[in-house]
This record gives sequence, C-alpha cells and structure tokens, in this order.
Amino acid sequence: MASITPISQSQPIFNKPQFSTRKLSTHFATANSNFNSGVFTFHSTGGTLAAPLKKKMVISSATTAEKPKKRYPGEAKGFVEEMRFVAMKLHTRDQAKEGEKEPEGQPVAKWEPSIEGYLGFLVDSKLVYDTLERIVQKADFPEYAEFRNTELERTGSLAKDLEWFKEQGHAIPEPSSPGVSYALYLEELSKKDPQSFICHFYNIYFAHTAGGRMIGKKVAEKILNNRELEFYKWDGDLSQLLQSVREKLNRVAESWTREEKNHCLEETEKSFKFSGDILRLILS
Repeated sequence: MASITPISQSQPIFNKPQFSTRKLSTHFATANSNFNSGVFTFHSTGGTLAAPLKKKMVISSATTAEKPKKRYPGEAKGFVEEMRFVAMKLHTRDQAKEGEKEPEGQPVAKWEPSIEGYLGFLVDSKLVYDTLERIVQKADFPEYAEFRNTELERTGSLAKDLEWFKEQGHAIPEPSSPGVSYALYLEELSKKDPQSFICHFYNIYFAHTAGGRMIGKKVAEKILNNRELEFYKWDGDLSQLLQSVREKLNRVAESWTREEKNHCLEETEKSFKFSGDILRLILS
C-alpha cells in the first residue's frame, strides 16, 4: 500500500528576505531520483526568493510478491484425476505405465485359479459391495447420497452369478476374513471420515471397471470356458456411467479443503491393501 511521507518545510536561505530593483536571481529546484529505493526526493538549491517553498511529499510504494500456489498432479482436471494419479503409482509397471510398485507374485497371465478360490473372491466381493451400497443409501453424511443409483452397483449382478454357480452344483462359501475385515472397516470409516470413505468408494468401483475386468476375462478363459459373468457387465454405456460418477466426485470434493483432499489421497494405499487381500483369494 502506498505511504505518504511529508518532507520538512524548506526554510529561506537568508534570515531576512532581500528585495532590490536589480534582476531577481533564482535557483531552480533540481530533482534527483533514487531508483534503487523506488522513492523520489526533491532537494532545493539556494536562491534569493523570500517566499518559503511549499511542502513536498515523498510517495513510497511497496509491492508484495505473492507466493506461487502449489499445484498437485492432476489438480487442473479435477480431484478425480488426482485420485487416479495416486492410484496408478501403486500399480506395477506391467499393470500401468505410471506404476512404481515392485511386482509381488506372478502376473495375472500366469495365474492358476480354482473354482473354490474364485467363489471365495466373489462372495467376499459381494459383501464389500453390499456394504458400500448400504452406506450410500443410509447417507450418514449428505455427500454419500450423491452416489445412490449410479448404475455401477454390483450387488445384484454378483447375486446372479453366485446363483448360477449354485445351479452348477458348487457350494457357496460364507464370507472369509478378508471380506469381513474390509466391510467392517468401511462401516466404521463411513461414520466418521467421509473423505477416506469416498477414497475407497472410488477405488473399488473404478478399479473393477479396469483391471477387474481384465482379471475376470483371464479367469474365465482358464476355468469357466470363457463364460462372462454378470459381475463384469453393465447396463448402458460404461464410459458414460463412469463420467457421471466422476462429475459427482469432483463436485463433492470442491467443498473440501486442501488438507481434506490430501487426507483422502493418503487412504489410497490402504484401499489397495484390502482389495488385494480379497483378490488373492482367487489363487487359494
């Protein structure tokens, strides 16, 4: 903000003014500019004028450079892109080009799944989706209601698949520890930490439409005679369904502080761990 500082009033050169009929001599004021400080000062030189000079003013201005705002990867495209960026880094290089995780175990192409293991995976997955869909219907936090009836829901599809396996003579197991642990964690989290819960919501549904479909196809080739389960089918255009949910997620996150967004992103690794424990049931 500009500040105005008065310079002391100049005094006459002589104690008493001298007038004469001779030509009046005057020394004009010269201006000296101090560019380094950004302040302009004016100094008067001696003269024979009796009238005091008018009060001069020095105007100084200070400008404060604004600190540049930190930009997070994907932030310009919306918060969903930030979540995607963090999730991709937790993949291995053979799963995604952005992956930074070291591979653990064999790649999916070399898996040797079993019907029993796959049924365990489907049963635990159904428990998790049941839990997610019940939470958004109950909506302890208003933002959860945004994610009702997205058409990404999987509970009904999984129920049909398990019924088909039962008709083929397979025994349907009870949910196991990985699924039960994840469902309980989501229930507890949803009541106190909406940002973390939404991190899990995003990763579960979106991962299933990408890597999950690829895994389902590989398993079907090996043990289901290429049968495509209902778990991997959606009514309508999947890309449009995903885009609709992206927009809702971005809209919800607009009201979050940067700290709340970071808190959400930090939950990604935990989401991967829970989902990975359930996925490994396929090989059991």
